[in-house]
Formats: sequence, C-alpha cells, structure tokens
Amino acid sequence: MSNERITKFNENGKLIYHKNSDGLEKWYKHDENNNCIYYKNSDDYEEWRKYDKNNNEIHYRNSCGNEYWREFDENNNMIYFKSSCGLEEWYKYKNNKSIEITQKEFKNIKRKNEYQKMRNRPKISRFELMDI
Repeated sequence: MSNERITKFNENGKLIYHKNSDGLEKWYKHDENNNCIYYKNSDDYEEWRKYDKNNNEIHYRNSCGNEYWREFDENNNMIYFKSSCGLEEWYKYKNNKSIEITQKEFKNIKRKNEYQKMRNRPKISRFELMDI
C-alpha cells in the first residue's frame, strides 16, 4: 500500500480523480455547467445525477438502488420530492419560507394551475377539435 495521494482536476478546476493514502480511488464526471453527473470509487460504488436548466438536481441514483426525484418552481424552490423508498413530500412557500403540504393540498394546487392554463388558452370550436 502506498502513502501517495493523487488529485487531478479538469480545465474548470473541478475534481475528476482522487486517490487517497489508503488506496481508495474516486472518479468524477461533470457536465458543461460543472455539475457532477457521475461518481465512481474503487469499491464499485457509483452515483448518477441529472440537473435541470437552472442547475437544480432533479434526479439521483446510486448503485445501492437508492433513487430520488425533485421538482422546482420558477424561483428554484423545491416543490416536490420523491424517493425510491416511497417517501413523497410537497412544498409551498410563504414569505420565502418553506411549508410542507399534504398530497391532497398539492393535488388541489396543481388542479388550480391546470384550470388557470385552460382558462387562458384561445377558444376553439368543437369542429376544430375534431379536425372536421
């Protein structure tokens, strides 16, 4: 076993490889926004991540079978979280403070938003709808 430590960075200064004095190696891959999208170590543990256009992590998965998903609003506040173990959480914000809400409340908010979108779209005739 070597006591040598090795660290390598990409052209943007992000860590892409590390080997510690115990011999454990770690590899990292980043997207064009410098978000870590892949991680692997020499113990065969792996992680995958996906991000939205605002660099919010929206999906995470690891080689142990754990996974979670997140949704964010236009202000980059997390409004929904779901994990592979069945946990689901919904959030709304009041005075910039997060408030956890129930599934029923979330469905009502989503339904109101969908209704508002329908009210604002242009009216079409039933013939246009049926392509006649």
